[in-house]
Amino acid sequence: MARRFRKYLEGPVLDVGCFEAPLRNLLDGVEYTGIDLSGDPDIKLDLERCSELPFPANTFVCVLCIEVLEHLDNLHAVFGEIVRVSKRYVIVSLPNCWRDARSPIARGKGSFAHYGLPQEPPPERHKWFFGFSEARRFLDHQASRHNLTIVEMFSTEKPRAWPLRTIRKMLYPGERYSNRYTQTVWTVYEKRL
Repeated sequence: MARRFRKYLEGPVLDVGCFEAPLRNLLDGVEYTGIDLSGDPDIKLDLERCSELPFPANTFVCVLCIEVLEHLDNLHAVFGEIVRVSKRYVIVSLPNCWRDARSPIARGKGSFAHYGLPQEPPPERHKWFFGFSEARRFLDHQASRHNLTIVEMFSTEKPRAWPLRTIRKMLYPGERYSNRYTQTVWTVYEKRL
């Protein structure tokens, strides 16, 4: 991530849901602040219990929120807050939950990683279940809702040999392929002036 998004990470950076804050040591010369409830954040903050991030508007050149929103009941409010405290860029990723649940459902056995009904309360779990198509529509909608320009939107998937990917794309054309095999949807937004 530090290499892939380096051109956006040129000023004060806020990492929302940073957990162990791995970017802190990878962004040489960049002022970094990580917030989370657990792990090794700079500021401990329960995103579900706060109505506003503890920063003035336009504080950070870039705000990252990577694989976090699906864990929050109040994901729409948190999204608005990360836009508010960003001065220029917002980078968000969402997982394709269908990908991980598809095989256990088809086989009729197994568990769904961050879903299901555990016997004991889990330390964390996903609170939203969506596929690639829904994630993409949500991310597109947030651009218009918050007056953002989408600079980049792309998806990543587990590496597979090209013949297998080609066959899968023929069997499941368009978004059907993405809903089955995409792992993460990434979006880089820029605030409109």
